Amino acid sequence: MLFKDYETIVFAGDSVTDMGSTLPVGDSPLWDALGNGYVREIDSMLNAFYPEVHVRVVNSGVNGNTSTEMLERWQRDVLDLNPDYVSLLIGGNDVWRQFDSPSYTGQHVLPDETEKSIRKMIEMTVSKVKKMFIISPYFMEPLKDDPMRARMDEYGAICKRLADEYGCEYVDFQGMYDEYFKYRHPASIAWDRMHPSRVGATLMAREFLSHCDFDMLHKPE
Repeated sequence: MLFKDYETIVFAGDSVTDMGSTLPVGDSPLWDALGNGYVREIDSMLNAFYPEVHVRVVNSGVNGNTSTEMLERWQRDVLDLNPDYVSLLIGGNDVWRQFDSPSYTGQHVLPDETEKSIRKMIEMTVSKVKKMFIISPYFMEPLKDDPMRARMDEYGAICKRLADEYGCEYVDFQGMYDEYFKYRHPASIAWDRMHPSRVGATLMAREFLSHCDFDMLHKPE
């Protein structure tokens, strides 16, 4: 497995990462401090399948954050925690505000600004950690010509391009959900097509860990 004894992973993002975690930083699996989303599932799977490896999982998600707001707190809530690995999932609210608050343009974060913010976060981080993960924002809509889905794909493409440019690990949550929705309707995972149920969180955790040499059949020696 990628992660070694007593290494730290910080998961940064918005409400999809936060999912009820302790704010501004959830730093313990006790009393739901890690929230009830994919970060909690990753921590549970690491502890269940690799009990001999003690990995510190930190949830630095904040409900409602845009990429510009994430950048503003990046030093305090990510880098100051001295992580060995950093995961960034951001951009959902950059898109969502364009659709749920179309008249409030001051809340909109357009592609150029999103790219600038994510680029800055990567540049602040990539030389200081063993690996940085860039996760695609997503919308749980399999019809790619849906306006919000099409817009979200633009932001996902930004994340993919930046991950490739800086040698980060790209994790495609949108592609993962597209495969799942060949068999199930999005309503079975998330009523608003953004915030996942526990099933959705498990799918996200599995997809993330598939990039970490994680073996569900692993047995400690």
